[in-house]
Amino acid sequence: MSIIQAIIIAIVEGITEYLPISSTGHMIITSSFMGIEKEEFTKLFEVAIQLGAILAVVVLYWRRFFPAKAAGGINWSFYFKLIVGVIPALVLGYLFADKIDELLESPTVVATTLLIGGFVLLFIDKMFNHPTVKTVDQISYPRAFLTGLWQVVAMIPGVSRSAASIIGGMQQKMTRNIAAEFSFFLAVPTMAAATLYSLFLKKWNQGGVTQKGYELILASKENTIAFIVGNVVAFVVAILAIRFFIDFLKKYGFKAFGWYRIIAGAVLLVMIYKGVIA
Repeated sequence: MSIIQAIIIAIVEGITEYLPISSTGHMIITSSFMGIEKEEFTKLFEVAIQLGAILAVVVLYWRRFFPAKAAGGINWSFYFKLIVGVIPALVLGYLFADKIDELLESPTVVATTLLIGGFVLLFIDKMFNHPTVKTVDQISYPRAFLTGLWQVVAMIPGVSRSAASIIGGMQQKMTRNIAAEFSFFLAVPTMAAATLYSLFLKKWNQGGVTQKGYELILASKENTIAFIVGNVVAFVVAILAIRFFIDFLKKYGFKAFGWYRIIAGAVLLVMIYKGVIA
């Protein structure tokens, strides 16, 4: 993977991570389109650059994560809700890690789930149009858990963690804006856990040599630079994407993202059928 390829993938991650169109799916397709070999570092890189996207949420919503004492001190219930909400993804993600890795190599799975998810987003605004939860503080622990449970569906590439958790939040009577913000907040522990697992616990087999993720990154100057540059790019682009998404969502809802997914999924299936993408 060249530095230019790393930057392109990082831009894709930053744009798509918090939009309901699947960041993993877009990175898989982008890698396939550029002809990047699916080696261990490529798969690690696509997970590790989530650090930049995570930091973007923390920076944009720093008052929520680090409230000033003058504003009433730390709201511990907010953190506990995130813990409750992230439990399903952590447990099932750990149990099915190997199966998820297999799915991460399939553009066909991505194209199919993009299509299905697109049709869901076309009707999501009408399906859940009587919200009662209008602030993050009104989210109960059961609602946080059930919303987090929807994240499990996003382990299938192309589903979109953002879309799944937003739909889960709206199903739990949240307004679409609050559902989107809570989805961002849930992303921080969810993605942090996945990234830290990939860096420090998961064993990667690169060329017959078993290494931890951080060892794989430090194995060469190119890998190290790609990791650093990728996270910086993902951070900057994710900040811009989050701001755009919230403003767009308030005005137009999810239908445009639904049509995008349907068109993208259909085009990808044709490209796969024609052999343009392996």
